[in-house]
Amino acid sequence: MLSLRTINAMSATEFMETFGGIYESSFWIVHRVETHRPFASTEALLHRFKTTVDSASKEEQDSLIRAHPDLGGKLARAGQLTADSTREQSRLGLNQLDEASYARFDQLNQDYQNRFQFPFIICVGLLQDRQQVLDAFVKRIHHTPAEERQEALRQIHLIAQLRLAALVEGIPTP
Repeated sequence: MLSLRTINAMSATEFMETFGGIYESSFWIVHRVETHRPFASTEALLHRFKTTVDSASKEEQDSLIRAHPDLGGKLARAGQLTADSTREQSRLGLNQLDEASYARFDQLNQDYQNRFQFPFIICVGLLQDRQQVLDAFVKRIHHTPAEERQEALRQIHLIAQLRLAALVEGIPTP
């Protein structure tokens, strides 16, 4: 676990390498956060990550949302997710679905993508089983696009907080 002192003493390159995976393939966030060091507390670090995303342009936020892989999708099946996504999806066995389950997830992913034009995002690290993912798909497909975009960003923040909590002393789990 990293201390705040260690984080504040990192070079820009070390900071980017350490925190580059916090927000799925969106290194622009880490770069912007890095420029605000030193942080007075771990809460300030967590807050800076969140406010960086929240204050980003709609286009940047949309890029962040679209950077996330489908749950139980083709990339998971092919073992082509980021290390963090692989670990998170593997926890619920989403990378090892049987044919019927894979077909179900594939259809849900397609339906969701067709409705919202971005992938379904949920913090699987806070869930206990696959059924909770399926239930969330069914519930959230009825959201308005604006509601679902906000929910996607909320879920992204939860994912990022869990990832930070695994790296940094004093970051609470959501």
